[in-house]
Amino acid sequence: MGSRSGVVFEDFFPAMVEKLGADGFMKELCNGFRLLMDEEKGVITFESLKRNSNLLGLQDMNDDEIMCMLREGDLDGDGALNEMEFCTLMFRLSPGLMSSSRKWLVEALVSEM
Repeated sequence: MGSRSGVVFEDFFPAMVEKLGADGFMKELCNGFRLLMDEEKGVITFESLKRNSNLLGLQDMNDDEIMCMLREGDLDGDGALNEMEFCTLMFRLSPGLMSSSRKWLVEALVSEM
């Protein structure tokens, strides 16, 4: 699968959700956010993403690709990704998650009743 930046990765998210469950997967996404964020600012910045890109296996990304990734997920236009923007971007980049998200929403609502 590719994004507009041309970076290609295999979509492991659906398998992770199947193994961890929706709650476990969301916890892992939050852990991923914390690994990539700038600890002082509490958001993922260009610098923190560039510094930690090897944790995602994306050490070969150039500066333009990193900026493109940030712009694609930056919903509020502040030049960084907060936790909600990061999770939204991860879902958008995973077609398997997008197609399954309605099912998980229904399951979550049923379990809350």
